Amino acid sequence: MITIRPADSRYHANHGWLDTYHSFSFADYYDPDNMQFGPMRVLNDDIVAGHRGFATHPHREMEIVSIVLTGKLKHTDSTGQTAITGFGEVQRMSAGTGVQHSETNPGNEPVNLLQLWFMPDTPGLTPSYEATTYDPSKLAGALLPVVSNRPAPGVAAIHQDMTIYLSRLESGQSVDFTQAAGRRIYLFVMEGAIDLNGSERMGRRDDARITDTPELTVTGLSDDTLFMLIDLP
Repeated sequence: MITIRPADSRYHANHGWLDTYHSFSFADYYDPDNMQFGPMRVLNDDIVAGHRGFATHPHREMEIVSIVLTGKLKHTDSTGQTAITGFGEVQRMSAGTGVQHSETNPGNEPVNLLQLWFMPDTPGLTPSYEATTYDPSKLAGALLPVVSNRPAPGVAAIHQDMTIYLSRLESGQSVDFTQAAGRRIYLFVMEGAIDLNGSERMGRRDDARITDTPELTVTGLSDDTLFMLIDLP
């Protein structure tokens, strides 16, 4: 089953320094029917103004992934880690038993990032952080893993049985994805438009929550389409 949630169904809040859209129940947005999809708990599409950001705050028992689409994002945490990342880089933080961190925009121009939260498969982990780099040219016509529980060069590690893929398609170009039965697929269109299995269409910032569909063909409907596919238990 493929359930499409259009971009305009997301919760939206503009705080001046932060313009944010929530795909799942989060903060001031509460919807008991939209709490999670498998272990996926949060997808926030944030635009943060220059030299502003999220002040130091705590997290526990959550895997937090930040994917920058435009601009730069600075991370600092209580374990002593700090990094500045942009497009072509991914941040992964395991909050585990407890960590404090901040995320700020160090530049003059806005930064647009996707922040994703996943429940870990193991509680009580020691907090950890990493920033990894991928080659954006390898997104073309392919599903490139950028976060996974299966270690590989350039792939951020995560404590959950899942993989995040990114892909870029031109109009009419397709990629196929096959997974084991009984798993879930979450799909999010960052830019452009796609067709799923010849029957469903998605536009910019739409998402799809897919179950009982282990074989998926994603076809670009516009040039320079960018999307994310997450294989979930």
